[in-house]
Amino acid sequence: MKSPVVKRSIVVAGHKTSVSLEEAFWNGMKEISGLRNMTLSELVGEIDSNRQQGNLSSAIRLFVLDYFKSRAMAALQPDKVPAQ
Repeated sequence: MKSPVVKRSIVVAGHKTSVSLEEAFWNGMKEISGLRNMTLSELVGEIDSNRQQGNLSSAIRLFVLDYFKSRAMAALQPDKVPAQ
């Protein structure tokens, strides 16, 4: 059985690293970076520089979850604009 986790190499702050995420999180990252007109590497670098603890993969998962959770909440409250 194939693992749902996909390991990819990415350059973060000029350094190559590997990140293991489920395909759904990679897709979420691509969507977010596209909406922000950033490269995937730039977005991962931002997440990396803002994380307080834990590994990078976990920080990315939490970022993606929070991003889409915020958008869902904003959709329920039409007077608030979701953060990009």
